[in-house]
Amino acid sequence: MPYMTIGSPTMPSMHKKTRSSKTPGSARRELKTQRLELRLAPSAKAVIHQAMAVTGLAAGDLAYEGARRLLDEHQRMVLLGADRDAFLAAIDRVAEPAPRLVEALKRHRRQLG
Repeated sequence: MPYMTIGSPTMPSMHKKTRSSKTPGSARRELKTQRLELRLAPSAKAVIHQAMAVTGLAAGDLAYEGARRLLDEHQRMVLLGADRDAFLAAIDRVAEPAPRLVEALKRHRRQLG
């Protein structure tokens, strides 16, 4: 089904890339100086450990990526079907200028030439 995304383009990551021995010359490494303590249900901890094993990410990096994706999704609105069609019709519609605006422009032209 076709869809349309509205909103700001994907926000650039605020997280600096870490330097790797594989990619010389990449961005400077941001030191990890902050801590975040969590209390989790055993099932949540198991899911996080499984995700760490699958992705190869540390728990902090996994949490960061998840938070970044959620914020990115929050910045966008996806319109499907009838909603998309109604939006496109609304922006294609040519609106007549309000009479007060027309009069203000005429006054402006008379006064300033």
